[in-house]
Amino acid sequence: MHISAKVDYALRALLFLYENNDESLPCAVLANNQQIPQKYLEAIMSSLKRSQIVTSHRGNNGGYHLARPGNAITIADVIRAVDGPLAEINGRRPEDMDYFGPALHLKTVWIALRAGMRAILETTTLADVAEGHLPQSVYDLAKDPDSWNRRQH
Repeated sequence: MHISAKVDYALRALLFLYENNDESLPCAVLANNQQIPQKYLEAIMSSLKRSQIVTSHRGNNGGYHLARPGNAITIADVIRAVDGPLAEINGRRPEDMDYFGPALHLKTVWIALRAGMRAILETTTLADVAEGHLPQSVYDLAKDPDSWNRRQH
């Protein structure tokens, strides 16, 4: 799975907003704190606003804040807001793919992959990450020493 810079930046900015939940923070503050290019983050925040993950206010005390509690925003919500569906094959959803011959069962692999991603990404919230209280399934997968080993091509 490829995690885009947009997703990484969005999550870092949202986690900083979660940590400072009582404040509206300007994009410049978010970008500076997380060392994210401000213009790039502005576009990301616009996507998050369209997806109702953040709200914004103009003025002297303006800025962004979370639109709902951090325990109600999953990593999957953020990925979908900035990058679209969790699993796509050439712009199509796995269930819409048609395979034949020796590739016939490839659709099942893609569906299972999406289910596996959902099992982690739809159960892990901003609050979980920020507070270090991840779902047990995440800890279980991460504690396997093989999970930390990089595979070669």
